[in-house]
Amino acid sequence: MPIGVRIFLVYFLFVGLAGWFVLSTVMDEIRPGVRQSTEETLVDTANLLAEILRDDLKSGRLAQGRLPELLKAYGQRQPQAQIWGVEKSAVNHRIYVTDAKGIVLLDSSGVALGQDYSRWNDVYRTLRGEYGARSTREDPQDEDSSVMYVAAPIKDGQQIIGVVSVAKPNRSLQPYIERSQTRLTWLGTGLIALGLLVGGLLSWWLSGSLRKLTRYAQAVSQGQRAELPTLRGGELAQLAEAVQKMRTELEGKDYVEQYVHTLTHELKSPLAAIRGAAELLEGEMPAEQRQRFVANIASEGARLQQLIERLLNLALVEQRQGLEEQVPVPLRELVDEALHSQAVRIEAAGLQIDNSVEPHLSALGERFLLRQALANLLDNALDFTPPGGLLRFAAQLDGAQLELSLYNQGPAIPDYALARLTERFYSLPRPSSGRKSTGLGLNFVQEVAGLHGGALQVGNVAGGVRVSLTLPSA
Repeated sequence: MPIGVRIFLVYFLFVGLAGWFVLSTVMDEIRPGVRQSTEETLVDTANLLAEILRDDLKSGRLAQGRLPELLKAYGQRQPQAQIWGVEKSAVNHRIYVTDAKGIVLLDSSGVALGQDYSRWNDVYRTLRGEYGARSTREDPQDEDSSVMYVAAPIKDGQQIIGVVSVAKPNRSLQPYIERSQTRLTWLGTGLIALGLLVGGLLSWWLSGSLRKLTRYAQAVSQGQRAELPTLRGGELAQLAEAVQKMRTELEGKDYVEQYVHTLTHELKSPLAAIRGAAELLEGEMPAEQRQRFVANIASEGARLQQLIERLLNLALVEQRQGLEEQVPVPLRELVDEALHSQAVRIEAAGLQIDNSVEPHLSALGERFLLRQALANLLDNALDFTPPGGLLRFAAQLDGAQLELSLYNQGPAIPDYALARLTERFYSLPRPSSGRKSTGLGLNFVQEVAGLHGGALQVGNVAGGVRVSLTLPSA
């Protein structure tokens, strides 16, 4: 299972359980919270009524006063109030008053007048000087039919002469409870969903960054050219830099070791030739023969110099992971420069040159590397073109790619050599001298093409050989 999925599942489990626990706890607290607030209001109302009713109860004028009419009128009121989206169209309070023995003297509902309420908890506890409250179901089978009663003592000095109770059915609170629960459910669900979305994005970003690093490490292990991914996020960026540093150090060590072995092997032959010629020159010999050995030493010295220069150029491009610049490079101008640098050799061989590259075609890349790559292709073509032969440069645009081709008239490349032409130090004998080159030219061109995101192709065509270099178009 990918690490991003595992992180998301752990995050999902944590956020889901935490959200469910918090939401469930808050939902369970809504109902008692609303009822506690209502009870607190009933306490204030009961105590206010106790002060208002004290004088009438003390004088025995409670039933003859205006209070029964006021309570009746109160019960018929229709507030038409909009409270947090819930319409209140009727009053819900029931008020009754008892004397010091618990006998109901006044009842706003009119159903309990004259009854003995002394055993009801609200009246019983209040007459004893305690806080009196009770909750009683109107229908024993319906838990939603409970009514909350809160009482307050009516005092004459320190003597309790009666009790006033204020009641409110819990059913009237239900719309507010349900509305709060609904809003909280939507809000909680939204917050959990948002948390999971953030967790998903975090997991996707983290796993994406790790995938980039993994692909980079795999490309490095396969010897491919790859750029270090750009990562943000502290430790990930440090990890990427550490991987890059490790790669540079390991590749540098392996590269130096490989090149030392390669250079040692390639230097053996020319050094042996120079040493042999030098030993022979120590003895007496005809001037003509001496001149031939001196020429051999000069030739092998030039070969060594060429080998070292090409190895350095090849090492330059092999160790690079990207281009230092990307500018439009006119191809016709580049071809003209390469032909001009080989003008003496071309004239000496009497070669025919056809530069068919359109002036408006330009490749996007690093001019220095492209010039060196083209010089290697031309140098290789000149080695295999017979005197009086034809060299033809052409270019064509194919979408975002530009193909530069070089045709040289001459012998076909053997089938066994076609697949190995770009191998380092692999070379075919030159028709003019029978000697091999350094075998680094086409390998260098292939590396330059790879740096530009292009490709090199070499193949036989009618009457000669065609080399094509694919590059990004400017």
